[in-house]
Amino acid sequence: MVSLALTRRPVDTFQNLRRLNSFLDEAFHTWPFAPDGTSVTAQWVPAVDVYEDRDSVRIVAELPGVTPDDVKISIENQMLTIRGEKTQVVEEKNDRVHRSERSYGFFERSFSLPNTVDVDKTEARFENGVLTVVIPRAEEAKPRIIEIKAK
Repeated sequence: MVSLALTRRPVDTFQNLRRLNSFLDEAFHTWPFAPDGTSVTAQWVPAVDVYEDRDSVRIVAELPGVTPDDVKISIENQMLTIRGEKTQVVEEKNDRVHRSERSYGFFERSFSLPNTVDVDKTEARFENGVLTVVIPRAEEAKPRIIEIKAK
């Protein structure tokens, strides 16, 4: 009979986590920049809230630094698309930039609309850098209370 002595290696509980971290660092080390060092074109994505109630669907997008003329809204096949561009204002100063965190460039957001809305009655308003798009529900899609008749 042969007896085998088993030795236990200490378990490194963080080994898999370190490997995952290393993998992610390698995969995204240049993000949001392309491998050649240039910035990605569509790096700016405006924040959007989507609301739905019994009368409408409302999409509210924060677009600071964008003018209404720089925004286009379209609806095709129940898909609402907001696209535009936030341009950088370049000043002719000789100051050194110590930090630049604001994002610029083209943006595009698309939202699938329910079949219960009337896209022909869509309204949009732009105020203080906030775009609000309201798509009303079709009359036949609005909830109705049915009266019960008693004999």
